[in-house]
Amino acid sequence: MIPPPPTVLRTEVAPALDLLTVPQVMARLQLGRSAVYDLLRSGQLTSITLGRARRIPTHALTDFIRTRLEQEAAA
Repeated sequence: MIPPPPTVLRTEVAPALDLLTVPQVMARLQLGRSAVYDLLRSGQLTSITLGRARRIPTHALTDFIRTRLEQEAAA
């Protein structure tokens, strides 16, 4: 009789958090610098500050786009 394979314990690891710069968000949204900073200032797009640098998590950009699409569909 063959013994069962040993169980492997998996530790769930959070996916790496990708951070975008303002110029990267500008390119992805095809918006100007002022427009992106207006979105950040109004809270429509969330970000974090590291020292003097502003970074936008990719999931925040995805959430922003999803929300805008839902708003457009509801209108």
